[in-house]
Amino acid sequence: MMLQRHLIFILYSLCASVFKVAGTKSKAKGSQGQFPITQNVTVVEGGTANMTCRVDYNDNTSLQWSNPAQQTLFFGDKKALRDHRIELVRASSQELTIRINDVSLSDEGQYTCSLFTMPVKTTKAFLTVLGVPSRPEITGFTKPAMEKDEITLTCTTSGSKPAANIRWFRNDKEVQGTLEVNATGKSFTVKSSLQFHVDKRDDGVAYTCSVEHVSLSNPYMTTEVLEVHYAPQLEITHSQILPQEGQYFKLECVSIGNPIPEPVLWSKDGGELPDIERMIVEGRELTITTLNKTDNGTYRCEASNHMGTSSAEYLLFVYAKDFPGPSTDPNALGQHGPDHALIGGVVAVVVFITLCLIIVLGRYLARHKGTYLTHEAKGAEDAPDADTAIINAEGNHVHAEEKKEYFI
Repeated sequence: MMLQRHLIFILYSLCASVFKVAGTKSKAKGSQGQFPITQNVTVVEGGTANMTCRVDYNDNTSLQWSNPAQQTLFFGDKKALRDHRIELVRASSQELTIRINDVSLSDEGQYTCSLFTMPVKTTKAFLTVLGVPSRPEITGFTKPAMEKDEITLTCTTSGSKPAANIRWFRNDKEVQGTLEVNATGKSFTVKSSLQFHVDKRDDGVAYTCSVEHVSLSNPYMTTEVLEVHYAPQLEITHSQILPQEGQYFKLECVSIGNPIPEPVLWSKDGGELPDIERMIVEGRELTITTLNKTDNGTYRCEASNHMGTSSAEYLLFVYAKDFPGPSTDPNALGQHGPDHALIGGVVAVVVFITLCLIIVLGRYLARHKGTYLTHEAKGAEDAPDADTAIINAEGNHVHAEEKKEYFI
């Protein structure tokens, strides 16, 4: 009997322990589940932000959303702040979701979800608002710009958060500008400048300012085309490689310049065209209907705009009708002209070298050309008679090694 009671007590103790452990786990699970869960939200200015707070377990305890100023927005399904932009999306024992419409930069900050247990449990969620940059504007264009002027192009965008990035392109090639960032309240104003001297190669060039930002799916771009005025440059082209008598011949004055240089004036050998019946001027073209030897000479075209005046020349030589002609243009030198300075320099060098060789050769010959004086006849001149003279001369031959050579 005693043994039976003892066994019953042991079983009762074990069951109590099991129920106690199970109750402890259930209580711990409920306590852990009663903790609000939130997520940070990022939204573009002017967009909509959904703020959601959840709990895995709730014993009918209320949830509440508060803004960064700790003003209550919603307590359960009850709206507490009079703001028409804020509305309820979902309210239950396990979730409270609200929506903020037309979000502004001032809405950015840390929002709080509270679960009113004992004690109150809170979780933070940060709302990030991206400021959208304005479309860029380019200033500093002068229309038209003058060649050699120094100009500064400035691209400006405002309202970005964080600060936007600006890139410059000259046609399709990127060029570096000078960046300047200024804070304006919670947003930024960004400027980028290009400074350069203008030349004729900039005429018609497109300068593009590109604004890039995390809030934009594609960059904002604006483009301005630069107009540059510059002095004319002329060149004469011709229709015949080998102009011959009786042929039709045409010269064209090709010009570049902005504004277009007009009118084009033609002259020959510094004066007016001598035969206006055969030499016909039409705009930039001079046509000689029938070539003859009298047409030989230097033809000149001249044109100007408000930036300056330019001219070009062409030397025409008319060949006989049956002349076979060279393989290259005999008038090419007429247009470009021989380099007289180079030719003169070469001739001078050749003459100088020739003179130096003559002087060196003369000195060499002079040093090796001497007057040879010997004593072979010495004594024969002073001999009283012929026999003595012969004896003296023969004696001098014996001493031939004593001959001396004198140089003058």
